[in-house]
Amino acid sequence: MDTFAVVLIFIFHFYGKTLCQNGTGPNIVMVMSDAFDGRLTFDPGSKVVQLPFINYLRELGSTFINAYTNSPICCPSRAAMWSGQFVHLTQSWNNYKCLDGNVTTWMDVLEANGYLTKMMGKLDYNSGSHSVSNRVEAWTRDVQFLLRQEGRPVMQIVGNMSTVRIMEKDWENTDMAKQWIHQRAASSHQPFALYLGLNLPHPYKTESLGPTAGGSTFLTSPYWLKKVSSELISVPKWLPMANMHPVDYYSTYTKNCSGVFTDDEIKSIRTFYYAMCAEADAMLGQVISALRETGLLNNTVVIFTADHGELAMEHRQFYKMSMFEGSSHVPLLIMGPGLMSGRQVNQLVSLVDIYPTVLDLAGISAVLNLSGHSLLPLLSKSGPFSKKQHPDWVLSEYHGCNVNASTYMLRSGQWKYIAYADGLSVSPQLFDVTLDKEELHNVVVKFPNVQAQLDKLLRSIVDYPKVSKVVHLYNKKAFGSWRESLGRNYSLVIANLRWHVDWQKDVLANEEAIDRWLYGSV
Repeated sequence: MDTFAVVLIFIFHFYGKTLCQNGTGPNIVMVMSDAFDGRLTFDPGSKVVQLPFINYLRELGSTFINAYTNSPICCPSRAAMWSGQFVHLTQSWNNYKCLDGNVTTWMDVLEANGYLTKMMGKLDYNSGSHSVSNRVEAWTRDVQFLLRQEGRPVMQIVGNMSTVRIMEKDWENTDMAKQWIHQRAASSHQPFALYLGLNLPHPYKTESLGPTAGGSTFLTSPYWLKKVSSELISVPKWLPMANMHPVDYYSTYTKNCSGVFTDDEIKSIRTFYYAMCAEADAMLGQVISALRETGLLNNTVVIFTADHGELAMEHRQFYKMSMFEGSSHVPLLIMGPGLMSGRQVNQLVSLVDIYPTVLDLAGISAVLNLSGHSLLPLLSKSGPFSKKQHPDWVLSEYHGCNVNASTYMLRSGQWKYIAYADGLSVSPQLFDVTLDKEELHNVVVKFPNVQAQLDKLLRSIVDYPKVSKVVHLYNKKAFGSWRESLGRNYSLVIANLRWHVDWQKDVLANEEAIDRWLYGSV
């Protein structure tokens, strides 16, 4: 931990208070990054890269070491966090279809109860955003073709040892957050809530692939690379392609990861990704510094989390869109007045828990019909925690692109159970994540009783065959409407989406495959 972070810890301990000024609720600041692997916030992952301000939160707050996204993709995950409801309840099926504009977020509730509120940076929870390619790939995932949809993951180095600000947009938003704290929050006589959304460490768009390209470039500078302990970076083990689960095979292929990668190439991708995490950590540090400089830190709850993780070549994939740990495990650290310091929490939690937790911190009555549960009993210095206050499972689900079946993940105890589609047409997976941390051994056949028990629990939470049917019908209807809107331009437009290289190999066969899916039996 660097000297500045140590000084901050001393200040917080020396001046820390358990009650906020004027008897009001605490100030609440959340920094939410994109694609941040939660395993980097505790050992042994935390040793790989220097993250002084995340370590500062670890020292003075609580670290949830089993925190999960409710959907491993940007918009649906954030929709769950802002609404406090599972994805199937809000029907946030993909990056294009998420929350309607009239949904009440926890920030809305805080504002209605006297909080000064501000949201800036990456929000990404309302319907209608992201690229045409992204939504079409999600709609057509059941079509019987296999097309590469992403650019091959690559690295790019920029600048020199003094180049700090790489992700300019994130730095601009961080500067605005600092300015708002100094100019608006510091002069306010009411408690405030600030949200800052970062894009880092999400990969950058690969410009060489043209205007439809996705984000497959891991980009950083020597300044941030020096924060990474490259000697600790390992090459993850992969199953042979022939031994992959069919859904994982589809993901690997559509993410353009089925080709040959050298060990050095894999390690470099992972090194660059960790360096991008270090840059995101520095932005968190800027927010913490602004709170300290204005004398607000001691009365403020600080939350750091992410929408999902990043596989960084684990399981022969990059990006997210997977229930494997690299993709689904998110950071969640919470520090504030009256809360425990230096605590690691083993309880399984997920992003829907943030909504009731924030309201509980603010002393606001709980909103009905939330999927999550307040984490305050786990955090507070007053009163013991009873496990009865929080379920011993978490749910994550995925219905978007790069995966050819609706996917449902249930974490409970030592087990991770992954069910697909209607529960019959695609075989499930079961991993013992305590013994098999790399998730290479699907033991669903070996433990049929465990599979049956977890499937029963999953169905009690969500009728997943029914939900899968709803998504299937939505995909057809949405694609059909989009196709009709294009008229005679349809063939030209669909041929030039992100999959254009593979599409052009057999245009007629690909169009016919879509027709069979769209006009055949439901």
